[in-house]
Amino acid sequence: MSLFVKKSLESLRQEANESGEKTLRRILGPWSLVALGVGVIIGAGLFSITGAVASGFTGPAITISFAIAALGCCFAGLCYAEFASMIPVAGSAYTYSYATMGELVAWIIGWDLVLEYCVAATTVSISWSRYLVVFLEGFGIHLPHALTACPWDGGIVNIPAFVIVVLMSLFLIRGTKGSSIFNGIIVFLKVSVVLIFVILGWKYIQMENYTPYIPENTGKLGEFGFSGILRGAAIVFFAFLGFDAVSTAAQETKNPRRDMPIGILMSLFICTLLYILFAHVMTGVVNYTAFEGHNGIAPVAIAIEHMGQMDASGTIQPDYPWMNRAIVVAILLGYCSVIMVTLLGQSRVFLSMSRDGLLPPLFSHIHPRFRTPARSNLLFMVLVGTLAAFVPAQVAGEMCSIGTLFAFTLVCAGVLIVRRTMPDAPRSFKTPLVPFVPIAGIITCLVMMVFLPADTWIRLVLWMLIGLDIYVSYGIKHSKLGQGQTHRQGTRLLDMTGIALAVLCVITGLWHQQTVGWEADKTLLVISFLFALTHLAFYIHRLSKEFTVTSDPQ
Repeated sequence: MSLFVKKSLESLRQEANESGEKTLRRILGPWSLVALGVGVIIGAGLFSITGAVASGFTGPAITISFAIAALGCCFAGLCYAEFASMIPVAGSAYTYSYATMGELVAWIIGWDLVLEYCVAATTVSISWSRYLVVFLEGFGIHLPHALTACPWDGGIVNIPAFVIVVLMSLFLIRGTKGSSIFNGIIVFLKVSVVLIFVILGWKYIQMENYTPYIPENTGKLGEFGFSGILRGAAIVFFAFLGFDAVSTAAQETKNPRRDMPIGILMSLFICTLLYILFAHVMTGVVNYTAFEGHNGIAPVAIAIEHMGQMDASGTIQPDYPWMNRAIVVAILLGYCSVIMVTLLGQSRVFLSMSRDGLLPPLFSHIHPRFRTPARSNLLFMVLVGTLAAFVPAQVAGEMCSIGTLFAFTLVCAGVLIVRRTMPDAPRSFKTPLVPFVPIAGIITCLVMMVFLPADTWIRLVLWMLIGLDIYVSYGIKHSKLGQGQTHRQGTRLLDMTGIALAVLCVITGLWHQQTVGWEADKTLLVISFLFALTHLAFYIHRLSKEFTVTSDPQ
């Protein structure tokens, strides 16, 4: 039996058609899926990064950057839509990889998705806490810093971040239907705030603010001009991430073959339209240079301050001073839906991996009353809640983007493979313009990954090594397709992968230290070297035993 054994489409269809008390309840329709997608995509990034990108890289042409980023996401989204209609099973990219590239690749991508969803929920909950503090201060309520920040940020414990994770987890445990309704209400409210900003702000647009639409390049790569638009696209690309979480709800969808593509593609289209309109109004109301040096919701606040009439002294009196508070409310609500959907995706990926025997049975237990993976939800409630309470947002946030892009890359590659290996497999949606679309998706994602900081690569490699350890110690032995065999074809390749990751650990550690300076903190460098040395010894030992035990060619 090989480590690259694939799950058959027939077994996946049987899994998709299962019913009864020990299965997930199918209650989601197409618009519920669209709401899930919009809910997880639209976060505070819309309100914060537009000003920074416009002032530093693109000028008013940030709308073009959003369009380019949306095109890159569309490539991946079309590939996800084909797989979702073909393999309507919880697990997203993990399940798709299992059917197309085999168990080892599936484990790697599944473990990668755990990283994506876990750190995303952690980061967003920490930010939610910060915005809650700002919102309450507007009413004269001041929460103690010690109870709203982690020890590394000068506090003791971030209680609001922990509480919001607990609340969203309880919603999920109680049932997908209730959490879907809650998410739908939240999505309606935050989309309404965005539309109100666009509609009210449209009449205050000054056409001279669009001149020049594409500011001349400063002489440095990425600072305005066409290169600035591309750099801006790389930054705002991450404002679209999260639509893949829709595919994790396949087994809770009434008609997944029809509805999953609708949910994925329609949520991307709606968010793209809202993003472009928002950026267009924002840079039209006030000149892009005014956003320089402002973070958080400050760029939006500047635009709102310019929505008014000029008095005799030449000062603009805002017509809608209440809108800033509404924006904060939209961010708080938006973050709630992002946290909830990422936690949903997390538990569903673990559910699929557990059913395949790669993780303990705990994660595939379904609550008989609520028909949800309650134990898994409780575990992640504690894990993510603890991380949110005690870990800085920067550490968690840096790991999310690379995990997502890696998943996108493998899904796009999977479409190329499945078109060759399973051309006649039934699917209600087919990715158009194959092989162009998946290849374009792969190239887009890889380019984005290359431009990410070195410390992000370190954390990805460390996480992959930990995942490989778990697969070696548990997954191989308990894999249902592996039939309990401990010595399987591909073991040497697995050990060589561990060695390669250990070497990559050293390379990324040195790369990171070179970028930040050799006088800077060397904590990540030390950690990377420790991981590299221990795992080099471990996998070289395993490889030598493999050559000793058998001389069979791979």
